[in-house]
Amino acid sequence: MNITIFGGAQPQPNTPAYEEAYLLGKRLAEAGHTVLTGGYIGTMEAVSKGAAEAGGHVIGVTCDEIERWRPVGVNPWVKEERRRKTLIERLEALITACDAAIALPGGPGTLTEIALTWNLMIVESLPRRPLVLVGEGWQAVFDQFFRSLSHYIPERQREFLRFAQDVETAAKMVMES
Repeated sequence: MNITIFGGAQPQPNTPAYEEAYLLGKRLAEAGHTVLTGGYIGTMEAVSKGAAEAGGHVIGVTCDEIERWRPVGVNPWVKEERRRKTLIERLEALITACDAAIALPGGPGTLTEIALTWNLMIVESLPRRPLVLVGEGWQAVFDQFFRSLSHYIPERQREFLRFAQDVETAAKMVMES
């Protein structure tokens, strides 16, 4: 499968978040899957490194707008770069090219990736696929969202999201789907 990993750019090497992302990339590659990331630093770098070191194929979807905003290039573990001009085109490429997606902890960008993937599946613009959110943070965010705006989010729409406590569980959930 092609598995897109969403996550923040902040994690640095030798931190727990970086190591978790590295482990996820490694596990997915060891199982024969291709990983797709945003191609840059933080979570994207860690997943790419783990997958590449395990012999997997790593696709990085990069874009001109991101590099104008933050002058950083593609990470060295990306084996195939798919360059786009805009952030919107980059999001579309990451979302439509995958058979499953896993969201690691992150900020507004990661939340956007989750929400867009989820909504595209709800309105059937995108075939249903596993969308697994990792960690207590996402669980808490969506629990509050569901509680506070429950009348806007029917149960059948909530079922598109799956939650995992850690990357090992997330990898198993995707591979068993």
